[in-house]
Parts: sequence; C-alpha cells; structure tokens
Amino acid sequence: MGSAETDMSATTTLSVLVPIYNEEYLVEASLARLETLGDCPTLSRVQIIVVDDGSRDASATAIERFRLALEARPWPGKFEWKFLRHERNRGKGAGIRTGLEHADGELTVIHDADLEYFPEDLKRMVSLFLDQQADAVFGSRFLSGDFRRVLFYRHALANHVLTFLCDLVCDLNLTDMETCYKMVRTELLRDIPLESRDFRIEPELAIKLARRNARIFEVPIRYAGRGYLEGKKIGWRDGVKALGAILRFGLSDRLYREDPAGGEILERLARAPRFSRWMADVIRPYLGQRVLEIGAGTGNLTAQLVPRRFYCATDANATYVAGLAKLRESRPYLQVGQTDGTLLETFPKERDFDSVVCLNVVEHVDNDELILRNIHAVLAPGGRAVILVPRGQWLYGTLDEVLGHRRRYSRDMLRDVGSRAGFDIERIFTFNRVGVAAWWLNGKALRRRTFGLWQTKLLNLLAPLFQRIDRWLPLPSLSWIAILRKPAGTREPEQEIPTVANRETGTG
Repeated sequence: MGSAETDMSATTTLSVLVPIYNEEYLVEASLARLETLGDCPTLSRVQIIVVDDGSRDASATAIERFRLALEARPWPGKFEWKFLRHERNRGKGAGIRTGLEHADGELTVIHDADLEYFPEDLKRMVSLFLDQQADAVFGSRFLSGDFRRVLFYRHALANHVLTFLCDLVCDLNLTDMETCYKMVRTELLRDIPLESRDFRIEPELAIKLARRNARIFEVPIRYAGRGYLEGKKIGWRDGVKALGAILRFGLSDRLYREDPAGGEILERLARAPRFSRWMADVIRPYLGQRVLEIGAGTGNLTAQLVPRRFYCATDANATYVAGLAKLRESRPYLQVGQTDGTLLETFPKERDFDSVVCLNVVEHVDNDELILRNIHAVLAPGGRAVILVPRGQWLYGTLDEVLGHRRRYSRDMLRDVGSRAGFDIERIFTFNRVGVAAWWLNGKALRRRTFGLWQTKLLNLLAPLFQRIDRWLPLPSLSWIAILRKPAGTREPEQEIPTVANRETGTG
C-alpha cells in the first residue's frame, strides 16, 4: 500500500493514444492541450501517438500542419511523437489497438481529439499509480469536479443506465463507464485481447479490467461535452451497441491473450473455485506452516491453502506475479516473488521451507530432474514436496500443446525422476478421474485449444459431487500427485546435472 501523499521523487512514463476521425477543426487545438503534461513532475517522459483513423475531411492536413509546427518549435524534451494513419476508417477501437502496438510508456491513456476533455486532469490520475499502486484509473465526469457543461439529459441518463448494467455484470461501483479517460498500466492493457472496433471498446475495457481483478480507481474530471451541431458523433445506436457489448463481454471469458503459459485456460479454471477447493483439500494434509508454492499462476490454489505462518507464492510469469501481489493486502504472512523453477538463484533466499507445492509445473520443462533438485535444495531436512503432474502420454493432445506440456507421466517415470533428484518417495496417488473424459473429448477427439465456458461452469457446479465419487469411478485419472520427502541429514545433490534423457514415451 502506498502513502497518503504522492512521493514526488517517484516518476513514471505515459503513452497518450489519440484516435482521430473527421476532426479537422479541433485536432490541432486538442493536441496542443497536451503540452500541459510537460510540467507534471511525476512524468519523466510523455509519448503521444496520433492515429488518423481514415478521416474523410481535412484532418490529415491539419495533423501535418501541427507536425510541421512541432518541428519549428519543439516541445520540452520529455515529449516524443508518433503519427500513424489508417487508409480507411476502422473505428475508435481499431485506432486504440493500432496506437497500443507502438506504446512503450509504463502507463497508457486514451485522449479524444474533440476538446471535451482536459489533459490537466491526467496529472491527478498518474499520481494514483505511484501512491496507490493502481492498475487502472478512470476519469469520471459524474463525480464532483471543477465544472462540467450542462447538456443532454437523455445522454446522461443513458450513461447512468449503461454504467449501472456494467457494474452489475462486473460487480463494481463505477460512476462513469463510458468515460474516454481510462488510464491503464501498459503491460496489463497489452495482455488483454481487445476485440471492439468502435465505441464498444469502453464497456469492453471496463468489464475485462474488472474480470482481471485490476485495482481500479476513479477521479473527478472536468468535461465540456459538445452538441451535435458542434460535431458530436455518438448517438442512440451507439447506446444500443454498448448494451449488446455489456451482454457479450459479460458472458465472454477472453480475458488473456494467448500465451505459452495458457493464461486463457488458467482464467477459465479461476471460474471453478470449487475445483480448486477440492485440489486444496487433497494436498492440505501434507503441508506444514512454511510453504513455498512454485507456479502459483493466477492464485486459484494459493487462496485456498492460506493462511499459514509463512507462505511464499511464486510464478515465472511477471503478469501472474503482479496479480498474486494483490492477495497480500489482507495477508501479512504472504510473500510473492518471480521464480523460474529451473534456476535456483531465482528461488526465495529462505532455505528451510517445510513444504513446497508444485502443481502442473514439472511437465513444462525439458529437464524435470533439475527443477526437483532445486526444490530439494530449498526444503528443510524432512520437508515434503507435493508434486502434481498430468498422467498418461496416451492422453497427450491439443490442450497439452497450448499449455506447453513436454510430457505426461507414468507412475514409474514420476518415481524415477523423484528418486534421482534425491527424494524418498513417500506416496504417489491418482487425482481427478472424472476429468479424464473431458480432457480426452476436448484435447484428443475435438482437438480444441481451450475449455468452453459452459464446461467450466459445469465443473464448478459439480465439483463437490466429483470429489465424493472420484475414487470409485472405473476410469484412469487425469493426474498423479507425488508426495516426496527430503531425507534428514543428507548432503545436497550437485546442481550441475547432465541433460535428462527424453522420457516422453511412458504410459499411465
């Protein structure tokens, strides 16, 4: 948590995306307003990306005139400019996506070229990223600001209705979902698959940020709305489209860009907390009070296994680590870090954990013996490692591919690699027999690359029943769980390990 006042010695960088369509009379004045950011002490660099979205009027000429004026009288050194153009009009959302491809500031904000918003308000928004660790800050036209133009009751009413429906969908209390001024951490914004081409980008952004558990703040901003004679473009049809977008993105689970870590699948599993609870119930009896979790992902299991005297949740993916850090706010015993299981130097400095949890990680690396040896090194003598891996190479399919699985294991493979890493094999047992049917159907028969939303919801609904009947089902299991114990008083194995032979041909 940050201090009550902004640390004025802390600075950040900002990318301003300016999508433009048919604003020949206003674009120069709107861009000129951004010069006020030059005296913001918390901004060390400001990148302004202008995207002409295929304007049919003289906007391109006005933008070129402004660019030439910049060459004649450059702004202060902290400003950088980039001018882009779409050959045809593709919509506001497309302009934002194009600009985002070039954004390299730590923060990104959208600024419309219509003189309705005041860039001075962006300075107040920046401060919340520095002293409150915000992930996103929305500028609200309906909170108390210095002023706002009184105009169009029906538009305000529509905004309130759309914001209410959006809040209902994503369980927030936003006051202005449709605001243009949305400032977001660039890394987070890049990791969200934006789909909308037009003004539907506004509810899409709000809903997806909320569903990613982003820390969202609002600040009051000034607003001088335009009338239709002054060039306002948004109308009742856009309101209907926004309503459809709220419904669409409220039901969608495309919250992560596709990545080798299988972020989309992890997000879907986050919607099955009862399944995570089942997994936690199975492994909890083997854990002590000083626990290291490797590959914690989005924290589905972490939230089920705490509290502990000391719990350290780690992942190799920086995006997941940032998400895990949010769990710390009410859990003083929880530490978060970025750990690559194959690199011992990235492990926490503590070397006396009584338990290490490593679920669905070992199968991702080429040298599985190395990661188990590193786990052995950070365990106290007599400590346990709880390892979960996928079972049965015969089941390997497209879901394994998208998740980056190198192999699925037989019991003998798992026993062998655990022994060679220096562990005593305390127990190896099966987990999740019911899941093998769904995995085979999706990954082998239908060759899908993700789970359907309805399947995840069904899993969550039926998980308590599956937990009760799983041991009695006449099916092979989807996973193995190995309980490995570090012998007391043994010497640590050497960390230099020859390449492990390919063992991907085992069967479950």
